[in-house]
Amino acid sequence: MASITSPGIGSGLDVRGLVNGLVAAEGQPASNRLNRQELRLQSTLSALGSVKAALSSFQSAVAGLTNLNTFQKRTASSSHTELFTATAVGKPVAGRYEVEVKQLAQAHKLASAGFDGVDAVVGSGQLSFQFGDPSKPTRSVTIDANNNTLAGVRDAINAADIGVSASIINGDDGYQLVFSASGTGEANSLRIHVIDDDGDNLDNSGLSRLAFNEDAEQLIETSAARNAVVMIDGIQVTRSTNTITDAIAGVTLNLRKAEEGTKATLTLGLDKNSGAAAIEAFVNAYNEMVKSFNQMTAYNPETREAGVLNGDAAIRGIMGQLRAVMGNAIPGLEGGLRALADLGVRTERDGTLSLNKTTLSEAMDRDFDAVGRLFAASGLASHASVNFLGAAADTREGNYAIQITQLASRGRYEDLASSVSSLSVNAGNNGFRIQVDGVTSGSIALTEKTYASGAELAAELQSRINGDNTLRNAGVSVVVQYDSVNNRFSFTSERYGSASKVAFTELAANAADIGLSNTGSSEDGVDVAGTIGGLAATGSGQTLTGSGNAAGLRIEISGETLGDLGSVNFTRGVGVRLNESLDSLLGSNSFINARTGSIQSQIKGLDAQREALAKRLDALETRYMRQFTALDSMMAQMQATSNYLAGQLAALPGAYTGKK
Repeated sequence: MASITSPGIGSGLDVRGLVNGLVAAEGQPASNRLNRQELRLQSTLSALGSVKAALSSFQSAVAGLTNLNTFQKRTASSSHTELFTATAVGKPVAGRYEVEVKQLAQAHKLASAGFDGVDAVVGSGQLSFQFGDPSKPTRSVTIDANNNTLAGVRDAINAADIGVSASIINGDDGYQLVFSASGTGEANSLRIHVIDDDGDNLDNSGLSRLAFNEDAEQLIETSAARNAVVMIDGIQVTRSTNTITDAIAGVTLNLRKAEEGTKATLTLGLDKNSGAAAIEAFVNAYNEMVKSFNQMTAYNPETREAGVLNGDAAIRGIMGQLRAVMGNAIPGLEGGLRALADLGVRTERDGTLSLNKTTLSEAMDRDFDAVGRLFAASGLASHASVNFLGAAADTREGNYAIQITQLASRGRYEDLASSVSSLSVNAGNNGFRIQVDGVTSGSIALTEKTYASGAELAAELQSRINGDNTLRNAGVSVVVQYDSVNNRFSFTSERYGSASKVAFTELAANAADIGLSNTGSSEDGVDVAGTIGGLAATGSGQTLTGSGNAAGLRIEISGETLGDLGSVNFTRGVGVRLNESLDSLLGSNSFINARTGSIQSQIKGLDAQREALAKRLDALETRYMRQFTALDSMMAQMQATSNYLAGQLAALPGAYTGKK
């Protein structure tokens, strides 16, 4: 049976207190040292987090400077906003224009005769909607027993999303179905062809009551399709919509009210405020970052208190790297703007930046677009047929000569041996399938009728082909043209490049009567070909991508010119260079992350040292307890012996007891 012990009872000593005191005295210095080390490491870790936060905040301001559009904005204002408003969406030439809104565009609306109620049966069959613009695809909606009521037809039209909306109005003549073109103008005027299940597509019975075309007008026109008419500096501009985007390059006019005879002024200018605000935000963000860094590296000689990162070489390295980027001139830039100093951005003694707004304004007045090129990545083309699209991260700066050996073309199909012998489309010749850019259409059927001209039949062909769901969903389309001299059709893909091709895969038995054949000449499109900077470039459609030093440089080639197309001068501005430097400072492989990881490992090492210290102190406590327990036991035995001897001596005869 184990004995029950209570240290200190035998000797009267506070053994537990003595042991705890000795162990604490042994462990406290080591524990304090580890706590000081952790506090220092945690403070440094927090400071590095603040460094990353400051750099990230600065990068957000820099990001706005890497986009050339930030510095190319224009302003557009109207002197009479009740008539029209204007927005600059590109790079219009600054100037003033006299504008008169004579007529607003209007949508086409058609109404049916009155019905007894929304549940009245209209009929069944197919409704085909065509638009005034022959390039717009024909869209068809099937009406059957599930949707042959007035409300059912309305819902089927709206669910089809075909550019036409339908509604029902309960008027004096009953419930009338109203078709409204989603778009305004004559290009969106409606023609509705009906295939009526009752066998007569033109009478005023069944589904044909909804026909509205050159052969049958069963609907009432409640609002005519009308174009917008506006005079700009005395030149008439007619468009199908009240939003005009192509009258003045880079300007969108929003017509709001027609008032013939009233003239207003459109003023176009340079939007210097947007670019100046971005530059000012950049300067302020940089100064905030410097302020944050200064606080972390400061030293107060009076209190002898130093910032967490005082004397840290990393901060000096970061600031040195960023200042070098901002202080260097950008090679390859033309004109007088090559460095931040040219815009009035200066470095002060305390390391912050200052901005002279007068100098900046003068620079913008002198060369507005050059300010953007100083900050962003840009490619300045010397030839009108060359448009800079973009570049890759590893594209080298430089002036690259452009040579074009082949222009991009579109796939085209034409049967040189056939001709149109009839303009009458019937069940024997109206069906076909066509393949455009490798996508095969569904079964396409032309409207059965006798067409007034080859041009009208060409418009029907184009509308039906581009209205095919399979082709439309694939984003491919064609242009159909009628050659009146040779009396034949040609079919051209809207796409450029080697993937562009057109071919018929299936034709009705008598399709040759209307000039359709699958034995004609099919000419596939080709990609643009040439060199950028003397090295072969890769063509895709009208886009040419460079190689070598120009790897990733993308340009678009338009026009009809072969050979020497000048050059593209590609530069990376201060904003792009700063952004790249900040990416390297904040990236996963950055020295800040490496140092953060090292500190975190050191903190984990301290935890391991604490565990080792705890084990050592536990062992020390056990040893002390064993030793003091043995001492306590020995003292207890000695005390017992002392008491025994004292008793024996007191019992001896004549023994002196100390009493009188």
